[in-house]
Amino acid sequence: MAAQPLETPTRRPGGDTEVRLREPVPEDGPALWRIARDSRVLDVNSPYSYSLWCRDFAATSVVAEDDAGPCGFVTGYVRPDAPGTFFVWQVAVAETHRGRGLARRMLDRLGARLGGRGHRFMEATVTPGNTASTAMFSSFARDHGCDLRRTPLFGAPHLPEGHEPEVLFRIGPLPAAR
Repeated sequence: MAAQPLETPTRRPGGDTEVRLREPVPEDGPALWRIARDSRVLDVNSPYSYSLWCRDFAATSVVAEDDAGPCGFVTGYVRPDAPGTFFVWQVAVAETHRGRGLARRMLDRLGARLGGRGHRFMEATVTPGNTASTAMFSSFARDHGCDLRRTPLFGAPHLPEGHEPEVLFRIGPLPAAR
């Protein structure tokens, strides 16, 4: 099954490889698992779970790819008990594509897609030491004219020893579809 691109690919200035954004397909699972593993900062799920995620949550996820294959992803899901809210599970960009705004570009694409479907809020958890994610979600909220609320969500009673607490970032309401 071929994935449909979500945007027309463009070549970046300086000759960088073009990067396209699209919904994932199950065949992307192994590459997404490798990107997560190689990030050295994400809690890595089983390889199987990434293929399953690409099948069951494709509509709430984004894959970035260049001619060599997937080079980044954002996975997420609509919260079952809060259907107006989608939760961003993981954001990862291959080392070769970092520092180019790709994570934010994927988040913008996902926010526009899900905001257009009536989802009014985005949530994610961020550990206190993850300054890159804090900056990305903060700039997303600011640039889209949304409020950003930060509240403790999971601490020592919920996480294994040595895991930083997880702070809930709640962004919204998202702009309505244009």
